[in-house]
Amino acid sequence: MSDRLPMPPDAELTEAQREAAARIAAGPRGAIIGPFVPLLRSPELMTRLQLVGEHLRFGSVLDRDLFELVVLYVARAWDQEFEFGYHHPLALRAGLPADVVEAVAQGRRPTGGRPEIGVVHDLVDELHSTRQISDSVYEEALRMLGAERIVEVVGAAGYYATLAMIMNAARTPPPDGAPRLPARERG
Repeated sequence: MSDRLPMPPDAELTEAQREAAARIAAGPRGAIIGPFVPLLRSPELMTRLQLVGEHLRFGSVLDRDLFELVVLYVARAWDQEFEFGYHHPLALRAGLPADVVEAVAQGRRPTGGRPEIGVVHDLVDELHSTRQISDSVYEEALRMLGAERIVEVVGAAGYYATLAMIMNAARTPPPDGAPRLPARERG
Protein backbone atom coordinates (compact mmCIF):
# COMPACT_ATOMS: atom_id res chain seq x y z
CA MET A 1 0.00 0.00 0.00
CA SER A 2 1.33 3.39 -0.89
CA ASP A 3 1.47 6.48 1.30
CA ARG A 4 -1.64 8.50 0.44
CA LEU A 5 -0.38 11.75 1.97
CA PRO A 6 3.41 11.89 1.70
CA MET A 7 5.40 15.03 2.46
CA PRO A 8 4.48 17.61 -0.18
CA PRO A 9 7.30 19.18 -2.15
CA ASP A 10 8.60 22.30 -0.44
CA ALA A 11 7.56 24.46 -3.40
CA GLU A 12 3.92 23.40 -2.92
CA LEU A 13 3.64 24.31 0.77
CA THR A 14 1.40 27.22 1.70
CA GLU A 15 2.64 29.93 4.04
CA ALA A 16 0.48 28.46 6.84
CA GLN A 17 2.02 25.02 6.25
CA ARG A 18 5.53 26.47 6.29
CA GLU A 19 4.86 28.26 9.58
CA ALA A 20 3.35 25.15 11.17
CA ALA A 21 6.26 23.00 9.97
CA ALA A 22 8.79 25.52 11.28
CA ARG A 23 7.05 25.55 14.65
CA ILE A 24 7.34 21.79 15.01
CA ALA A 25 10.93 21.75 13.75
CA ALA A 26 11.89 24.38 16.34
CA GLY A 27 10.44 22.28 19.18
CA PRO A 28 11.59 19.05 20.81
CA ARG A 29 10.58 16.92 17.80
CA GLY A 30 12.97 18.76 15.50
CA ALA A 31 11.26 17.72 12.25
CA ILE A 32 7.98 16.83 10.56
CA ILE A 33 7.64 13.04 10.81
CA GLY A 34 4.95 10.38 11.07
CA PRO A 35 1.50 11.80 11.75
CA PHE A 36 2.57 15.38 11.13
CA VAL A 37 3.19 14.66 7.46
CA PRO A 38 -0.50 14.01 6.66
CA LEU A 39 -1.59 16.54 9.29
CA LEU A 40 0.35 19.22 7.45
CA ARG A 41 -2.66 19.39 5.09
CA SER A 42 -4.47 21.09 7.99
CA PRO A 43 -1.76 23.27 9.56
CA GLU A 44 -3.96 24.71 12.31
CA LEU A 45 -5.13 21.26 13.42
CA MET A 46 -1.56 19.98 13.22
CA THR A 47 -0.31 22.84 15.40
CA ARG A 48 -2.97 22.34 18.04
CA LEU A 49 -2.60 18.56 18.14
CA GLN A 50 1.17 18.69 18.27
CA LEU A 51 1.00 20.97 21.32
CA VAL A 52 -1.06 18.34 23.13
CA GLY A 53 1.41 15.69 22.06
CA GLU A 54 4.37 17.84 23.08
CA HIS A 55 2.95 18.10 26.60
CA LEU A 56 2.18 14.40 26.81
CA ARG A 57 5.52 13.29 25.43
CA PHE A 58 7.86 15.84 26.95
CA GLY A 59 6.06 17.42 29.93
CA SER A 60 3.62 14.91 31.39
CA VAL A 61 3.66 13.80 35.02
CA LEU A 62 3.20 10.26 33.73
CA ASP A 63 6.32 8.11 34.05
CA ARG A 64 7.98 7.57 30.67
CA ASP A 65 7.64 3.79 30.73
CA LEU A 66 3.92 4.03 31.46
CA PHE A 67 3.46 6.67 28.77
CA GLU A 68 5.19 4.44 26.21
CA LEU A 69 3.05 1.51 27.33
CA VAL A 70 -0.05 3.55 26.45
CA VAL A 71 1.37 4.43 23.02
CA LEU A 72 2.23 0.80 22.25
CA TYR A 73 -1.20 -0.34 23.41
CA VAL A 74 -2.90 2.15 21.07
CA ALA A 75 -0.56 1.19 18.21
CA ARG A 76 -1.55 -2.47 18.66
CA ALA A 77 -5.25 -1.64 19.02
CA TRP A 78 -5.21 0.35 15.77
CA ASP A 79 -2.62 -1.84 13.96
CA GLN A 80 -0.60 1.35 13.52
CA GLU A 81 2.87 0.47 12.26
CA PHE A 82 4.44 3.94 12.42
CA GLU A 83 3.47 4.46 16.07
CA PHE A 84 4.63 1.00 17.03
CA GLY A 85 7.89 1.17 15.09
CA TYR A 86 8.77 4.65 16.29
CA HIS A 87 7.85 4.09 19.95
CA HIS A 88 9.14 0.51 20.35
CA PRO A 89 12.76 1.62 20.98
CA LEU A 90 11.58 4.60 23.05
CA ALA A 91 9.64 2.20 25.29
CA LEU A 92 12.68 0.03 25.86
CA ARG A 93 14.87 3.08 26.57
CA ALA A 94 12.24 4.31 29.04
CA GLY A 95 12.64 1.07 30.97
CA LEU A 96 9.59 -0.85 29.80
CA PRO A 97 10.68 -4.50 30.02
CA ALA A 98 11.08 -6.29 26.68
CA ASP A 99 8.60 -9.00 27.72
CA VAL A 100 6.00 -6.29 28.40
CA VAL A 101 6.62 -4.73 24.98
CA GLU A 102 6.26 -8.15 23.36
CA ALA A 103 3.03 -8.96 25.25
CA VAL A 104 1.46 -5.67 24.15
CA ALA A 105 2.61 -6.24 20.57
CA GLN A 106 0.91 -9.65 20.68
CA GLY A 107 -2.27 -8.11 22.09
CA ARG A 108 -1.87 -9.80 25.48
CA ARG A 109 -1.97 -8.35 28.98
CA PRO A 110 1.61 -7.95 30.22
CA THR A 111 2.51 -9.87 33.36
CA GLY A 112 6.04 -8.56 33.93
CA GLY A 113 7.45 -5.35 35.29
CA ARG A 114 6.24 -3.19 38.12
CA PRO A 115 2.60 -3.31 39.27
CA GLU A 116 1.71 0.04 37.65
CA ILE A 117 2.21 -1.54 34.21
CA GLY A 118 -0.71 -3.91 34.74
CA VAL A 119 -2.86 -1.12 36.16
CA VAL A 120 -2.22 1.18 33.18
CA HIS A 121 -2.80 -1.65 30.74
CA ASP A 122 -6.08 -2.61 32.44
CA LEU A 123 -7.25 1.01 32.47
CA VAL A 124 -6.59 1.56 28.76
CA ASP A 125 -7.74 -1.92 27.75
CA GLU A 126 -11.04 -1.68 29.59
CA LEU A 127 -11.70 1.82 28.26
CA HIS A 128 -10.86 0.68 24.75
CA SER A 129 -12.85 -2.55 24.80
CA THR A 130 -15.93 -1.46 26.81
CA ARG A 131 -15.82 2.35 26.40
CA GLN A 132 -16.03 2.55 30.21
CA ILE A 133 -13.86 1.98 33.26
CA SER A 134 -15.26 -0.25 35.98
CA ASP A 135 -15.15 0.91 39.58
CA SER A 136 -12.64 -1.80 40.50
CA VAL A 137 -10.17 -0.84 37.74
CA TYR A 138 -10.64 2.87 38.45
CA GLU A 139 -10.13 2.47 42.22
CA GLU A 140 -6.94 0.45 41.70
CA ALA A 141 -5.64 3.04 39.21
CA LEU A 142 -6.54 5.86 41.58
CA ARG A 143 -4.72 4.13 44.43
CA MET A 144 -1.58 3.42 42.38
CA LEU A 145 -1.47 6.40 40.01
CA GLY A 146 -3.62 9.20 41.39
CA ALA A 147 -6.22 11.24 39.54
CA GLU A 148 -3.78 13.40 37.56
CA ARG A 149 -1.97 10.40 36.10
CA ILE A 150 -5.28 8.68 35.26
CA VAL A 151 -6.29 11.74 33.26
CA GLU A 152 -2.92 11.78 31.49
CA VAL A 153 -3.16 8.05 30.67
CA VAL A 154 -6.61 8.55 29.14
CA GLY A 155 -5.49 11.76 27.39
CA ALA A 156 -2.46 10.00 25.91
CA ALA A 157 -4.61 7.09 24.72
CA GLY A 158 -7.04 9.49 23.04
CA TYR A 159 -4.27 11.56 21.46
CA TYR A 160 -2.46 8.53 20.04
CA ALA A 161 -5.75 7.02 18.83
CA THR A 162 -6.32 10.25 16.89
CA LEU A 163 -2.83 10.03 15.38
CA ALA A 164 -3.35 6.34 14.58
CA MET A 165 -6.58 7.08 12.73
CA ILE A 166 -4.93 9.86 10.75
CA MET A 167 -1.95 7.69 9.82
CA ASN A 168 -4.12 4.69 8.97
CA ALA A 169 -6.25 6.87 6.69
CA ALA A 170 -3.09 8.29 5.09
CA ARG A 171 -1.30 4.92 5.02
CA THR A 172 1.73 6.49 6.66
CA PRO A 173 4.57 3.97 6.34
CA PRO A 174 6.55 2.81 9.37
CA PRO A 175 10.03 4.23 9.92
CA ASP A 176 12.71 2.48 7.85
CA GLY A 177 14.10 -0.54 9.68
CA ALA A 178 11.70 -0.15 12.62
CA PRO A 179 10.23 -3.13 14.48
CA ARG A 180 6.89 -4.21 13.04
CA LEU A 181 3.76 -5.38 14.76
CA PRO A 182 3.28 -9.14 14.60
CA ALA A 183 0.25 -10.41 12.70
CA ARG A 184 -2.82 -10.68 14.88
CA GLU A 185 -3.63 -14.15 16.12
CA ARG A 186 -6.96 -15.28 14.74
CA GLY A 187 -9.10 -17.23 17.12
